[in-house]
Amino acid sequence: MKNYIVSILTLLLIMSCGDKKSSDKKIILDSSGNINNVSVIIENELWGGSIGDAIREVLAAPVYGLPQDEPTFTLSQIPPSVFSGFVTRNRTILKIQLNKTADVKISDNVYAQPQKVITITGKDRQEVIGLIKENGDKIVSIFRKMELDERQRQMAKSPHKHESIKEKLGLTIKYDAAYFLAKETDGFFWIRKDITTGTTNLMIFELPLSAIKRNDSLGSRIIKIRDSIAKIYIKGRQDGEMKANGEKIESYMTTEMAYAPFVSETIIDNKPAIETRGIWDLKNDFMGGPFLNCAIEDKTNNRWVVIEGFAFAPSVEKRDYMLELESIIKSVKIE
Repeated sequence: MKNYIVSILTLLLIMSCGDKKSSDKKIILDSSGNINNVSVIIENELWGGSIGDAIREVLAAPVYGLPQDEPTFTLSQIPPSVFSGFVTRNRTILKIQLNKTADVKISDNVYAQPQKVITITGKDRQEVIGLIKENGDKIVSIFRKMELDERQRQMAKSPHKHESIKEKLGLTIKYDAAYFLAKETDGFFWIRKDITTGTTNLMIFELPLSAIKRNDSLGSRIIKIRDSIAKIYIKGRQDGEMKANGEKIESYMTTEMAYAPFVSETIIDNKPAIETRGIWDLKNDFMGGPFLNCAIEDKTNNRWVVIEGFAFAPSVEKRDYMLELESIIKSVKIE
């Protein structure tokens, strides 16, 4: 009987310790917040001064390739004294602290998941400002990657079922079921989604590897190709209609050259790619908007895979629509 009681007490003690260990585990909640919104944890006085100016210069710089100026991120300033509870769950957080050793610390899933928390510390204002400017590109890159991943994660909840893209082009690309095939041929796809004020669109096609060469005329070559393809497949509302004088109206997508396209190199699906951002419009029509064209060098299959996202959303901000299109383009996997 005595051994039985000792066994029971030992078991209860073990269970009690187990419960304590379980209760000590930190529960990480899901992160939240609007796309492209960064929480900046900083004292009001610093936010209104030179440190706040430096943060805005980096994180709220205008996005290139949009018809009107829009900030890279929408910034929400939160004083440290009220940074608790629900407000700690934003996906992207920048914390500023003075009177500490100079440092830029990047942390994952501190208050929620997925989450990036970047903490910048310095002994005084000038040191913190120097770190913000020195690490500006890196901070923007980290936060943008977070938002691209989040948009991909959201769209994965309701994936499309368009198998013909894989069958005809030998690639997979992730977008949600709200997108539909507006046009499909053997080598060209126009994919579209209706939004409140217009549409978001993708076009996908392939080119021979010899079609694009990296030289001084690379930018103009990319534009010439996109315009020639768009002229065939992306028509305006009045295309083919007759004028009063009996002439046919031609209306098709073209590049607005008054806004110089920006060409850069990037990596997509572990392959070199050429990224072009600019503005499109319709000849003989009143439609236009931003585009992102990515030409991916697929040497294995002796071709370029070209994926372009373009948006038509008059009278509203287009930044978040273009981030969604970029997240789709960068989800591509080439067989």
